[in-house]
Amino acid sequence: MENLKKSIDLLYTGASKKAAMFRYLLIGFDVSTIVFFIATVPRDPTAAILAADFVIGALILADFLSRLWIAPNRALMLRQIYTVTDVVVILSLLLAPLVSQSFGFLRVLRTLRLLHSYHVLRDLRRDTPFFRRNEDVIVSSVNLGVFIFFMSTLVFVLRADHNPDIVGYVDALYFTVSALTTTGFGDIVLTGPIGRLLAVVIMVAGVALFLRLAQTVFRPNKLRYKCSECGLNRHETDAVHCKHCGHQLKIETGGAS
Repeated sequence: MENLKKSIDLLYTGASKKAAMFRYLLIGFDVSTIVFFIATVPRDPTAAILAADFVIGALILADFLSRLWIAPNRALMLRQIYTVTDVVVILSLLLAPLVSQSFGFLRVLRTLRLLHSYHVLRDLRRDTPFFRRNEDVIVSSVNLGVFIFFMSTLVFVLRADHNPDIVGYVDALYFTVSALTTTGFGDIVLTGPIGRLLAVVIMVAGVALFLRLAQTVFRPNKLRYKCSECGLNRHETDAVHCKHCGHQLKIETGGAS
């Protein structure tokens, strides 16, 4: 058992090409399940969808138990937001035939873990020069997309049966983006106390989160390089001295193209 645990630990945390490939496959699985969840949330559950939910839930459970087994601090892991969302997703999938379809949107919580596990950021920094140059933009864009699709799903599931303006998922996506950007065209309005409260949450998130992420996407790129003197790890791409302490930097560069 100890050898098995060590082998699993190396797959999840090791630096070998085999371990990196394993983590990339897991991220591919994450992306595939997210696409499946988003595509099936607006639909009534069929036997095929319920069967797929159960299989995906079983695979996520196996992954969760493996990570819990090798975790150096299990109590800390169980308190992390991505662990909690995984537990919710697993329960919503394995219990899908027994619970109301109105809880189907819980599966989209799986999107919250994208790019936050399996040491995938470390692998991408090591293997992909493009990612190293554009890490902040890529991560912010992914987080922004995840939040938009999650809130759109929430709007669709909670208000589609109560709001005649929301006929399909595209209507929910349209309302969410217009609310997040505080544009508010007024052609789709959430009615009732729950609808209005949901709209308030989305608009507050638009000020507190959407604009912040959008600013990160469009602001000038900075690269990560830890200053040996003060520890500042974000600098301009052409920096020669640390902006914080003035220490001379030796940032590797390929020179002008």
